Formats: sequence, structure tokens, C-alpha cells
Amino acid sequence: MFIKLALQSLINRKGSVVMTILAMTVSIFVLLGVEHVRHQAKESFTNTVSGTDLIVGARTGSVNLLLYSVFRVGTPTNNITWDSFQRISSSRNVEWAIPISLGDSHKGYRVIGTNHDYFKYFSYGNKRSLTFLEGKPFEKMLDVVLGFDVATKLGYKLGDKIVVAHGVSKTSFSLHDDRPFTVVGILEPTGTPVDQSLHVSLQGIEAIHIDWKQGVKIRGSTLTIEQIEKMTLEPKTITAFMVGLKSRIATFRVQRAINNYNKEPLMAILPGVALSELWQMMGILENTLRLVSALVLVAALLGLSAMLLASIRERQQEIRLLRVVGAPPFFLFLLIELEAILISLTSIFLGAIMLYFCLELVRDLLISHFGLHITSNIFSNSSPIFLIFVIFATLLAAAVPSFTAYKSGK
Repeated sequence: MFIKLALQSLINRKGSVVMTILAMTVSIFVLLGVEHVRHQAKESFTNTVSGTDLIVGARTGSVNLLLYSVFRVGTPTNNITWDSFQRISSSRNVEWAIPISLGDSHKGYRVIGTNHDYFKYFSYGNKRSLTFLEGKPFEKMLDVVLGFDVATKLGYKLGDKIVVAHGVSKTSFSLHDDRPFTVVGILEPTGTPVDQSLHVSLQGIEAIHIDWKQGVKIRGSTLTIEQIEKMTLEPKTITAFMVGLKSRIATFRVQRAINNYNKEPLMAILPGVALSELWQMMGILENTLRLVSALVLVAALLGLSAMLLASIRERQQEIRLLRVVGAPPFFLFLLIELEAILISLTSIFLGAIMLYFCLELVRDLLISHFGLHITSNIFSNSSPIFLIFVIFATLLAAAVPSFTAYKSGK
């Protein structure tokens, strides 16, 4: 009876109620969207690499080194010599080292030169290893292993030929079209930048650049693929490398030794510490987005309060009739609060549905352009807490019109 009366009252004022619901829906959509994307983005970045004790590259900022070596964002300040990699990787404290060579691309996706240790030791999430959906790791010089998104978006399958471009822009006229790579493996999806990468051997990187100089192919080169495959190619430089240590106790000692390396200026970072620095830098942006979404919600709640307050003046006859049939003043207070809760719950439902469909629509776009895997499950983190907060805020916003109705009923 109580809920039916509140529903009927809202239906009688459907014009103003619908506009209030729309305003509340938009505010809840923004609030949930900001919080969900913020949480998922942080989780996506955190899960990108695990089990790696140190990342080593040319001396630069720790965040910059993390971004270009792990997330394929930005450009390295310099390369490091192969001799330095071999010296450090053969250290008695080092269990494994994964070399990374960047600089080429294919239709906007980064090409990574590495070795078999990449598939053996690289892990993500909760120390999950890379697994193959199809095929196997590269064996020949011009084999390539595709990340899941590259294979899916570009429609590649095992045995297809791929031409790599010089540089990392989506449109490049400097193509290594005389030495195409053959797809021999496709990795399972990981939800990390690995999905948007093409993996080739370091020898393959050297092979396609053997007759190039300063980004330009040397004219008159007659080297064939067969001749190159017979060569013993070894990289002169690489971009960075990941290190796994035999004992974590030695982490800071090895890091200090690398940072003081006298052959060339190197820098070793702890991935977790660099990620913390990154999120500290992003903290101001996060808080700004939260503030904006909170202000949008406050504006919607003020609109709700104004609508209910205006309706009290229009419902004086209804209030008198309720008093005549014996409804106490507190009944009127609860009636207005219930109407506000019904509006809030309807807005929450519509806002959640709208956010779900929007996330479904832009999910592929976020993956392909930003490497962010945002799930459409909006109730997987702190969202329920925010929704409870919205309901309590609604009760507070409706307190003034509810108290006005209470006074009118006396």
C-alpha cells in the first residue's frame, strides 16, 4: 500500500519525475564510469608484468623506461650494447634475462625483437606464463609470433606472410618488403600489451636491417634470404632487458651495480616501484575526475530536492486528504523519502545498464588504441559502495522536502 501510493504519486507527476531521473541517470553513469575505468586501468597496468625483478635500459626516468619497455608507450632515449647485456645476464646473481629490441612496427602494432627466454620466463598477472593458442615459438630467422589482438584484428593465421615497417608510425613508406616474416605462432589473450605485439627473433631484426643505414635501405644490395639465413647474426644493441634474479635479497645490490656500471650509462628499475611513481603522477588526474563526477551527482541531487520541494506545494490537497484518513505526519515524511529512493533506484538501474552497453561498445577501441582491457562487469570493485553512498545521499537530499511535508501534515 505504502509503495503503491508512492508510485502513483510519481506517475501523476511523470513529466518532472522523468527529467529528474534522466539527470540522476547521467550523474550515476559518470560516477560509476570514472570509478570503474580508474580501477580497471590500474589493474590492467599492474597485471602487465610480474615475476620480473629488474628492468634495465639506457639512463632515463624510471617511468619512461617502464612505459617504453613494458607498455610500448613512448620512445627510448638510447639503446644499450649487446656486450653490456651479456655481461650483466651472465652475472652469478641473475637467473634469466629477456632482451627487448624495439623500433619497427606492422600496421601500428609494435614489433619486438627478443629470444626464446621471452616465452619461457615472461609472466603477467599472478605470475601467469605465456601460452600458445596456435603454433609455437619462432625457430627460423624470419618467423614471427603474434599477440592475440594482432592476429584477431588483422585476420592473420599460421603460415601468413607479414611485412614489417621501419619505425613505429601506422603509415610508413619504409617497408622491409624484401624479407617478409612467416606467422608460426599466435599467443593466448593476456589482457596486456603482449596482445598488441609481434614477436620476432633478434636475428630477424638484424636480418631485415642488414643492408639499411640510418633508416634508409642501401641501394644495390643483392643479399638474398638464403644467404642471410646462413649468417651468424648478433645484435650490436638492444633497447632494454628484463631480469629475474636467483634471490630477491640481492635485488638492491644488483640494481646499484647496474646503475654504477662503468662501460655505459645504464639504469635498473623495480617495476613495482616505477608503477607506484606512475600512479602518484596520475593521482591528481584521478582525484580531479572523482571531484567532477561527485559535483555532477550533487547537482542532480539538488535538482531532485528542488523537484520534491516544488511538488509539496502542489500536493497540499493530497496531504490534507491523507491526514483526514488518519495518516500521521511521519507517514508523509517517509512517503517523500520513499519517492526519492524510487527515483534513485531507477536512475541507478538505468545508469548501470547504460554504462554496461557503452563499455561493450568501446571495449575493442580501448584495447586497440590504449591497450586497456576494461571489463563490462561494473560491480566487480568498489562500485557497490558508491551506489550505497548514492542512496544515502538521496535520503539526505530528500530530507528538506520530507520535513516540509511533515510540517504541512501537522
